[in-house]
Amino acid sequence: MRSILFLVCMFLSVAGMAQPTLQHYGGMQLHEGAQMGLYGSFVNQAPFEQQAGLFGFYGNKEIRISGDFALILSDVEIFRGPSVFLDQSVGVSGNLSFIDGDFRTDKTLPQIYITLLQNAGTLGESDVSKVNGYVTAINQSRIVFPVGDASQYRPLTLEGEVFPMAKCAYFREDPNTPSAFPPFRTDLKPRTIEAVSTSEFWRLEGSSTGQVTLSWNPNSNLGSIATNLSEIVLMGWSKITDRWEPLGTQSVAGDLENGFAISEPIVPDTYEILTFGSLAVPEELLTLENYYLSPNGDGINDFLVIEALEDSPNNTLQIFDRNGLKVFEQENYRSGFGGVANVDGLVINARKGLPEGVYYFVATLQEPAVKLQGYLFLDR
Repeated sequence: MRSILFLVCMFLSVAGMAQPTLQHYGGMQLHEGAQMGLYGSFVNQAPFEQQAGLFGFYGNKEIRISGDFALILSDVEIFRGPSVFLDQSVGVSGNLSFIDGDFRTDKTLPQIYITLLQNAGTLGESDVSKVNGYVTAINQSRIVFPVGDASQYRPLTLEGEVFPMAKCAYFREDPNTPSAFPPFRTDLKPRTIEAVSTSEFWRLEGSSTGQVTLSWNPNSNLGSIATNLSEIVLMGWSKITDRWEPLGTQSVAGDLENGFAISEPIVPDTYEILTFGSLAVPEELLTLENYYLSPNGDGINDFLVIEALEDSPNNTLQIFDRNGLKVFEQENYRSGFGGVANVDGLVINARKGLPEGVYYFVATLQEPAVKLQGYLFLDR
């Protein structure tokens, strides 16, 4: 505890002045319930003797994390305007809270990253707070990678078997001329694919099988490769064939401005990078009208009722948020969704009701064999 008090006093004594670099050579302990704020750079030359409590990154001065040892922490938050630059990896075993500011790694150095350890979770990711670089997850089966670039949050969701280690980064770059890789020529594709996106891509690594969810927004410029939603598919640059191959797209929802797509099960290590493509011949996908839900107990629009499902009892309904995070799933759906998630793990305070906003739904019918998709606006 003495070392913690000394550090706190040191940081208080330099408030308002240029921040020094703190060098740790051993002996630091952060106990349960303790809170430590870092306002300057940190060189970690030894493991912490204990790493409980909250470790925060604050202030408006440049912070760099470096040293010979990765910085392993329990609960972490970032609340600052500038980025925190990582020259050494940082591991989180508890909650990683994004309030303001980015963690940034050099994307040409994939061995440096933010690590989400087995029981770690994230909160508050947004355009103003995320990881502009690589994120890894350890021994998790459902991961929302909080990645993006300097201006936007562009998450990738991976769900399936337990991944001993999975890693992801986002690049707002043309795959034909990437900054950290050899070219991935978008003209090398099957005849069934009309075009491959030249606006963005994700790097995803993992040796287990899982499904990938990618979302798009207006900056994704999907209108340049497709004329309607039914043409959109997920693509990967195959390490075996050295060309673009479709991943198999299980579901798509939204429109060409905003939406998401979910892959069939894949092994990420089969591919170098992932992005969007368009089919030369689109699949059948029916878009329904938009729905309004106001679950306030007045008996009007309290539950989602989709008339098209009434004559097709063998169906599966899935509801997703704007980033493609699944919040509700039910087989043989009738009218059970009233604004409360039934998918645990990634929805904060799910049982208290989902936040107001736009959601997407995808309904798979067995008879007739067809997929339906549409929007839902949840009003609180």
